[in-house]
Amino acid sequence: MRALQYVAAGRVEWDDIPPPTLASDGDVIVEPVAVASCDLDAALVTGLPMFPPPFTLGHEFVARVVDLGDDVEQVREGDLVVVPFQISCGACRRCTSGITANCERVPRRSMFGFGAGGGSWDGAMADRVRVPFAARMLVRLPAGVSPAAVASVSDNVADGWRTVAPHLAGRTDRSVLILSASTIGLYAADAAAALGAERVTYVDPDAHRRELAASVGADVIEGPWQRHYGPADITVNATAETDALHAAVRSTAPGGVCTSVGIYWDDALPMPMLSMYGISLTFVTGRANVRVAIPEILELVAAGRLHPEQFTALTVPWDDAQPAWANLRGKTVFVR
Repeated sequence: MRALQYVAAGRVEWDDIPPPTLASDGDVIVEPVAVASCDLDAALVTGLPMFPPPFTLGHEFVARVVDLGDDVEQVREGDLVVVPFQISCGACRRCTSGITANCERVPRRSMFGFGAGGGSWDGAMADRVRVPFAARMLVRLPAGVSPAAVASVSDNVADGWRTVAPHLAGRTDRSVLILSASTIGLYAADAAAALGAERVTYVDPDAHRRELAASVGADVIEGPWQRHYGPADITVNATAETDALHAAVRSTAPGGVCTSVGIYWDDALPMPMLSMYGISLTFVTGRANVRVAIPEILELVAAGRLHPEQFTALTVPWDDAQPAWANLRGKTVFVR
């Protein structure tokens, strides 16, 4: 079968690889119909040491079920499904506690589309993909929802969602501050507005992303980062920049929550611990537990309250994926 492979730093090529087969009665084989680039993908194909090539690209996707194991009754052949990017069994102690990003039954950081760095699972830019634990992994696409609109629900949309949704639950009187250099920050702004936050402030050096944030009702501020904004009850760092992280922490109101989705490769990164201690701040970081968030996100999309498609920069036909993936600019969705 054909698959789009990351073969070397700066090189992306179509290749023929063996098709996947059912490895257990709990597996499903799917055909991807819409695959979105993640904010990390543009950096990945330039050469990140922790994700050595070659491997098939893509981990945010909607797919059609084409074959299924004997134990899978929750989906049927022909169903359109959202596939979470992380591999999770749905039944272990962590998964049943909602910690699907760290399932106990698979190796740490198991995920589609990252090669050996993600446990050597398949990538989505292929004719077929094997999905394990399908009964609990897959989420049916609601009727009337476009696969291209929600391809990023597998990862980036859910990542933005988790920064605000749990902390706004049942409340409309909370303010949200988002420091962003990514589409994850835009998805957070959209979620905050949809869930009725009292005020949403969005800070970003990029003019186009600020325009998009303003279109969902956010008050926008141009970067570069200031030392302090706010205070806001909920703050979000959707960057990988130390100054932005520190600004988000310092801008959190007493008793507030600050979530950082950025990946920082330096374990010695300094943090303003005294400031955090003084305001009883709750700090959240780490990979999002995306499987937990997907059903509620899809409900809001189906109801017309969330619109992730408005942040898609480019939609590309499947056969034209190679040059587009090698030169990613913003959120790109590849459609079959």
